[in-house]
Amino acid sequence: MQFPVVPGATIAALLRRPPIDPLEARILVSHALQLSRVQLITQSERTLAPAEAQNIASLFQRRFDGEPVAYIVGEREFFGLMLHVTPDVLIPRPETELLVELALDRLPAHGRVLDMGTGSGAIAVAIAHARPDAAVTALDVSEAALAVARRNAARHHASVRFLSSDWFAALGDEQFDLIVSNPPYIVAQDPHLSQGDLRFEPVGALTEHADGLSALRTIIAGASRHLAHGHWLLMEHGYDQAAAVRALLVEQGMREAQSWTDLAGIERVSGAQC
Repeated sequence: MQFPVVPGATIAALLRRPPIDPLEARILVSHALQLSRVQLITQSERTLAPAEAQNIASLFQRRFDGEPVAYIVGEREFFGLMLHVTPDVLIPRPETELLVELALDRLPAHGRVLDMGTGSGAIAVAIAHARPDAAVTALDVSEAALAVARRNAARHHASVRFLSSDWFAALGDEQFDLIVSNPPYIVAQDPHLSQGDLRFEPVGALTEHADGLSALRTIIAGASRHLAHGHWLLMEHGYDQAAAVRALLVEQGMREAQSWTDLAGIERVSGAQC
């Protein structure tokens, strides 16, 4: 399907009946014209030059074909921060903000934080930005993801140490006052992997091609070696995995195992004390 955008049309006319979701259309037009959302309103009678019309039509087509808006415009807001994103990293999602909130509540003054599988750096950068006193370390096995994360830390002047590591491999005996992670947790061959935005996101950040608990088991098994006594491990997981994750935490001898619900009422984060 083609989306011709007529040169000479006004912004208001284009957005009156957009061929895609109205909110997404506004984001794409704003991106194409380098206008703020307020400027889209104040300049609503501005007419489109031929090159602008062609560019907007191309962006609409990409979205119609399923490409996530965040990848098209190259950024997504998370915890009040605008973050750079590419197809090398997962798109930060609002439900993950719960993990950041819980982490900030449990982070002691001048605490040492480890973010495992940092991806875009969303969690680590949000924590470091909110708590400049903290010593934040973030790791990922993907060099491409780490490049995106470093860019986001620099963008927000957040002090984060980034490590290339397959989970705990590069840490030696280093210990932290808090460990957080949003690891791959989708079950292999889950139909959602071939639907919506997930089709475009890095599959290795979504699933470990197993039962959805493989990465969580690895993190829980290694946490006691790297957590200072009495401190917290917090992990995001799937909508139906909370009971299984709590059981894994208890089996590992961790204390106060519990889960917290997101704004949709879903148990989204589980954790325990070492």
